Amino acid sequence: MPKFLITLIIPLLFAADQKTYIPDSKRAADIRTKIWPKLQGDLKAAGLKNDQPVFIRIFKEPGILEIWVKSGKQYKLFKNYLICAYSGGLGTKTKDHDGKCPEGYYTITPTQLNPVSTYHLAMNVGYPNAFDQSRSYTGNAIMIHGYCASIGCYAMTDQMIEEIYTMVYEAFLHGQKSVDVNIFPFKLTNANIDKYSAYPYVSFWQHLKPGYDIFEKTHIPPAVSVVNKNYSFR
Repeated sequence: MPKFLITLIIPLLFAADQKTYIPDSKRAADIRTKIWPKLQGDLKAAGLKNDQPVFIRIFKEPGILEIWVKSGKQYKLFKNYLICAYSGGLGTKTKDHDGKCPEGYYTITPTQLNPVSTYHLAMNVGYPNAFDQSRSYTGNAIMIHGYCASIGCYAMTDQMIEEIYTMVYEAFLHGQKSVDVNIFPFKLTNANIDKYSAYPYVSFWQHLKPGYDIFEKTHIPPAVSVVNKNYSFR
């Protein structure tokens, strides 16, 4: 068996429920051994537990990835990370090779982790999702990854992806089934939508806004479905 196949197949761990496999590698495990104790200390300092579900929001402008951690019934902001690079500017991805990064409501499951990525560590955001597929958008393998170069992905630098990846991995290890990733062009306030009203994507951004508003009001990620080729929120 080729060596690279052994690397991918052997390091599979059970999640807490003993049913969900999480891909792993020695390199990723070594990174967690270094990073997780620091993150546990940071969580404790923030009044958060280290075994709770996580939630991710991304804002293209000003270039921030947020990690939220569940605390009681709501989620509390844990850390902000600067996005090192993304491509294509504002507006969502609609076709392969358009160079754009997606916007919308995505989900990461354990099998979407890549512990042997060329870009250090990576997580597939799940593009195209049900909304994208209903509109025949094309493309795939859109990642949150390390390094600082992007063609359709969100590049976070190796240092930052180590923390982000470890947080998601540990959430899966403690039983979280999937991690919601809400991706926006900017904070979808009325003032910002007016500010960017000359862009051709404004109607799409207005369509995303109800889900954004739900989280802003409740600090609970919206339940998202697709009905008649449109997002539906509750």
